[in-house]
Amino acid sequence: MKKIEAIIRPEKVNDVKEALDDLGFHGMNFLQVTGRGAQRGIVHQGRSGETVTVDLLPKVKLEVVVPDMAVDRVIDAIIGAARTGNIGDGKIFVIPVETAVRVRTGERGDVAV
Repeated sequence: MKKIEAIIRPEKVNDVKEALDDLGFHGMNFLQVTGRGAQRGIVHQGRSGETVTVDLLPKVKLEVVVPDMAVDRVIDAIIGAARTGNIGDGKIFVIPVETAVRVRTGERGDVAV
């Protein structure tokens, strides 16, 4: 099993959720986060002509655990739904998961996901 963590634009959450639903992956978590990457924030021009740099931007972190054989399909679905083609579209990380346990039933492994 792998845990896929994706940092995406907030306005892309519904598109990503629908793409994962279409693949049959319904269990996922979304967390509101702030951060910065290569984009290093954005610069706003104020009314007085003063420039203001906002270097921590709002993003959403998606977490989903999937079987090893589904990793590439899930990554492709996230990219397809989240990509705008502009800087700041996000990043995807793949992390090994040793096991999963469903609290309600005690089931372990892939069936618990």
